[in-house]
Amino acid sequence: MLVTVLVLLAVALAVALFFWAGGQLRQMDALSGYPGRPAAGKGTNWLLVGSDSRRDLTPRQQQELHVGHDAVRNTDTVMLLHYGDSGPYLVSLPRDSYVAVPGHGKNKINAAYGLGGAKLLSRTVEEATGLRVDHYAEVDFLGLVRVVDALGGVRLCLDAPLKDEKSGADFPAGCSHMNGTQALAYVRARYSDPKGDLGRVQRQRELISAVSEKMLAPGTLLNPFRTVPALDASLAALRVDGRTGVVDLTQMGLSMKQVANGSGTATTVPVTGPGTVVAGAGDVLMWDAERARRLFRALRTDEPIPTSAEK
Repeated sequence: MLVTVLVLLAVALAVALFFWAGGQLRQMDALSGYPGRPAAGKGTNWLLVGSDSRRDLTPRQQQELHVGHDAVRNTDTVMLLHYGDSGPYLVSLPRDSYVAVPGHGKNKINAAYGLGGAKLLSRTVEEATGLRVDHYAEVDFLGLVRVVDALGGVRLCLDAPLKDEKSGADFPAGCSHMNGTQALAYVRARYSDPKGDLGRVQRQRELISAVSEKMLAPGTLLNPFRTVPALDASLAALRVDGRTGVVDLTQMGLSMKQVANGSGTATTVPVTGPGTVVAGAGDVLMWDAERARRLFRALRTDEPIPTSAEK
C-alpha cells in the first residue's frame, strides 16, 4: 500500500510539474513563412541560439561577467540540433561564418540577429543550409549563468590551461568544477585560443553537453529540491518559438543527453581554413561548399552524416 501511495504521489508531482512548466514557457515569434522557404525534411531540426544581449544586466553584472556594455545584439552561439531515425546530431555554425543575410548582402551569420532578430536569423540559417527549422530556442548570458548555478555547477575538463582576459577565463589544465560565471567565461574565450571561433564552438558544445547530462542525471531528476530550481531557472532562461511545448523541450533535452554521452554526434560545419579577412566584416570563416552541402543533405534526408564532417 505504501509503495502504491508513493507511486501515485510521484505521478501526481510529475503531472503537476508538466502543467506548471507549460505555463512558464516564454514563447516568441521566431519562425516565419516566406517565398522559397525550404520544404520540411525528415526528422526534427532545432535552431539553438545563445544571445549576447546585455539588456537585463546591471552594470555590476556586466563587470562580473566580463561582457562589457555593448548595446548591439548579436549571437555568441548558433547550433543546429537534428534528431529522427538518424542522429542525434549537434552541428555548430561558427558565429563568424560568412553567409548571405536576406536583404542585407553577405555578412557574419551572427549579424543576422542584430539586423532582424530571431526571425531573420532563422531565415538566414534556413537559406544557408537548405534545412527547415522546426523549433527555436534562445538563452542569454544571465540565463546561462543561472541555469549552471541552479544545477550546482558543472565539471569541465581542459587539455591545456586557458586564460583570456576579455572573457575572464583563467583555468588550469585538467578538470574544474565551474559555477555559472566561470562557465560563461569558459565558453566565451577565444582571443587567446589559436583556433579562434572554432575553439570556442567546441567549448560551447562541451558546456551544453555537461548541462544536459547533469540536468537529466538521476541525482537531479530524483531530487525535487534540485529538479524544481533547475527547471525554474531553465524555463526562465529560455525563449522558444510559438509552436514549442514542454514535450518538444523534453525530446530536445533527451537528444542533447545522447550527444553528451556519446550516442549522438557533435560536429562543426566544415570550413575552408582558419579565417579570411573581408572588408566591412573583418575576420570571417568560409564554409567548404561541397562538404557542407553533403552534411546538410544528410540532415535533410535524416541519414547518417558524412564521416568527414564528424569532429
